[in-house]
Amino acid sequence: MNNKVKKINLNHSFIFFIASNIFSILIFKFSNFNFSTILCLFFILMIGVSHGSLDHIKGKKLLELFNIKKTYLFYLTYTLIALGIICTWILFPSITLILFLIVASYHFGKEDTEFLVIDKSYLTEIFYFLKGFLIILAPLYFHFDDTIEIFKLLLIDNEIFYSTLSLIETNKIIEIGIFFSTLSSIFLFLNKFELKKFSIFLDYFSIIILNYYLSPLIAFTIYFCFLHSIRHSISLAIDLDGDNLLNGFKIFVKKAIPLTILTGVFCIISLYLLNNGNNLDGSVLKVIFIGLASLTFPHILLEYLLEKNEK
Repeated sequence: MNNKVKKINLNHSFIFFIASNIFSILIFKFSNFNFSTILCLFFILMIGVSHGSLDHIKGKKLLELFNIKKTYLFYLTYTLIALGIICTWILFPSITLILFLIVASYHFGKEDTEFLVIDKSYLTEIFYFLKGFLIILAPLYFHFDDTIEIFKLLLIDNEIFYSTLSLIETNKIIEIGIFFSTLSSIFLFLNKFELKKFSIFLDYFSIIILNYYLSPLIAFTIYFCFLHSIRHSISLAIDLDGDNLLNGFKIFVKKAIPLTILTGVFCIISLYLLNNGNNLDGSVLKVIFIGLASLTFPHILLEYLLEKNEK
């Protein structure tokens, strides 16, 4: 089964790498093409968010492990954590953003790579973080000012925060971070080497290419939806039907639709409340990133608790 997952993900990485090159160059060549923030939000809601839409099933499994029969406790806890993240972001935006970037880096690095790694040491966990950190560092390196503008639209008005970022840029710390992220990919690639691990470098160069040619939001949307989310969805489809991937994917889609629609409704309501008619793009960015943060924290906590208790 594990070899099947590796083969599928290698093919996926190769297709994503080719598509990223073609799409990035075309968009770069036709620079007047308008890829709106609304379109990014649509893809994230339809494809990106859906990869966590089976959390209610995993939540029931976790409750069974703890011998808890009251299913509503999972929904209540999950919702309260998500709302708590939103409130924390409003009150302490700089701190919450930093925590989100750290947690997201680890999450991206682990979920994009762990199917290739047998070693479960703490050192491997660090390499997961460093590998995923490229998702944060690449837009800062290639489009520093654009990334700063996104931070400002996310309620970040702390001068110390921006002064620190400027200091990081001028002292080449971003480049050092990318260097260590590259080393982590090399280590994960060479450790107990096999050909299927080439997906690590295909993913690495795809992220670099996307961020070189495209704006931070578009690059992130393509990565999050068509690499990270689809990869996770593939693993869920295999869990649902290991013998027939297509059937497993059909089951996944059916199970994912209700929570995906519910999340979409909440996002649209949030967009309506946030939009004052003057800055639609800013409202969309808040919905995307603050919304993702509110979903990412309970999603990762659920995955962690389930993994630990299943062992």
